[in-house]
Amino acid sequence: MERGSDKHSARMDEAMRGEVEGLVRSGHDNRAEWNSPEPSGEDQPDVDLVPHGNLVGGVPDGMTERDIEQRSELASFLGRVWPATTEQLLEVATGNAAPERVLDLLRSLDPGRSYATLQEVWAELSGGHIEAHRF
Repeated sequence: MERGSDKHSARMDEAMRGEVEGLVRSGHDNRAEWNSPEPSGEDQPDVDLVPHGNLVGGVPDGMTERDIEQRSELASFLGRVWPATTEQLLEVATGNAAPERVLDLLRSLDPGRSYATLQEVWAELSGGHIEAHRF
């Protein structure tokens, strides 16, 4: 019999799984009131990632949301193939069942050219629309 952990007994693993099962299924805290985390006090700030607004994904300077989505999709079909030539990128993307729109992007790259990173590929595909700085 295979267990999920070798630090505890099977019985302990089951007990620990039961403790979080409600949270996993419901998506919110469902423990008894005495066992739940205490809310912020009156003189304390609310615990929130963005207290005065909505948490929304950011877009780096020089790129649009569509650029981010396309680059992410491209990366998901290329993986860690670097450095690679255009032909190798096409081969990897085809092997990973990339959709035709991704393959068309890769076919538009210069044949025989070698790329060290996804950022180099994206810079050529997007006409230089890349992040101004990463950090």
